[in-house]
Amino acid sequence: MKSLIFTLIFLLSSHFLQAEEIQYILDDGDRISINVYGEEDLSMEILLSTRGRFDYPYLGRIEVAGLSIGTVQDILEEGLRGEYLIDPKITVNVIQFRKFYVNGEVNHPGGYDFQPGLTVAKAIAIAGGFTDRAARNKIEKTESNGVNKEQIVTLSQAVQAGDIIVVEQSFF
Repeated sequence: MKSLIFTLIFLLSSHFLQAEEIQYILDDGDRISINVYGEEDLSMEILLSTRGRFDYPYLGRIEVAGLSIGTVQDILEEGLRGEYLIDPKITVNVIQFRKFYVNGEVNHPGGYDFQPGLTVAKAIAIAGGFTDRAARNKIEKTESNGVNKEQIVTLSQAVQAGDIIVVEQSFF
């Protein structure tokens, strides 16, 4: 019985660690909503500027590019706690994700709104699918963070907001 409990605890903790690892990271072009319970003047929708920051009442300019939603929520709660509010209750949500891009041999190349759980196959489907000339085994992805430059990917690989997918042309 004890081993079953330890196994369940391990599985649950590893599940939560994986959920934390794949948290959405904010950047310019994301639209977020900030809701402060009982304070309508402090609740708002914000489109992040080209530098991933915004101005917030009482706290000034806040840089959120590269931060998770939970971190932004913590920053706002700590900033408002004490001098402005006794115990602020704040929720931060992404209401519109920045775009990902699909180019090359797809029927409708262009930029599309990101969706959590997106794969290369889903991204290509959103872009209208492969053209007749598409090389289905030569798909490149450049990640938005710039760390990995043009890597060949499979259809099951994850796509993040800001990524660029290019489907190459087949010679046969």
